[in-house]
Amino acid sequence: MSIKPLARVTVEPKSTATSCVIWLHGLGDSGDGFAPIVPVLNLPKNHGIRFIFPHAPEQAVTINQGYVMRSWYDIKSMDLHNRADMEGVLASEKAIHVLIQQQIDSGIPADKIVLAGFSQGGVVSLFTGLRFPQKLAGILALSCYLPTADKLPDNCHTANKQTPILQNHGEQDDVVPISSGVMANKLLIDAGYHATWQAYRMPHSVLPEQLSDISAWLVNTLLK
Repeated sequence: MSIKPLARVTVEPKSTATSCVIWLHGLGDSGDGFAPIVPVLNLPKNHGIRFIFPHAPEQAVTINQGYVMRSWYDIKSMDLHNRADMEGVLASEKAIHVLIQQQIDSGIPADKIVLAGFSQGGVVSLFTGLRFPQKLAGILALSCYLPTADKLPDNCHTANKQTPILQNHGEQDDVVPISSGVMANKLLIDAGYHATWQAYRMPHSVLPEQLSDISAWLVNTLLK
């Protein structure tokens, strides 16, 4: 069965695109929510990075009284061990695979593609990146957790065992407890992944200082 491509916001570089960042938004947001960060990153003038900000499909979300909103998967409860609807996570993973393949078909190799995401989008980016069968340039997981809670996902692929993973989290996060991000980081480190952890004095959000650090990481990951 074919998968309908996700609608998205695409921000093209001034020069020919030679790499790509696919950035997934959080619950109830849209690709429009993060697209304005591109100029704020202050990347080198001719960076050649295409940014894609897809819109999650609209669906009912259990913890929000069943209201329909953009969501990468249903959130069933606040309990980390029973939070993510895995059927929805797997469906989103397939949709992200389509996005990645579109970039590969356009001439950008997998190892020049970064999967990034905030909150729920970070969950999907991390899950998808760990299982993806081709080497990616990097995985950026912001204020998120592993949908499999206290274990790594099944069928993690060796292709991304050496891929740089940057995890950021807010010390005052009252939406996704920092402990869940720390747990994911420990699991990754213990399994031999190249995961870097950075906490910031912030709630469930993104800071200018953090974006500066992310910019430096993207330059090091995609432009060197």
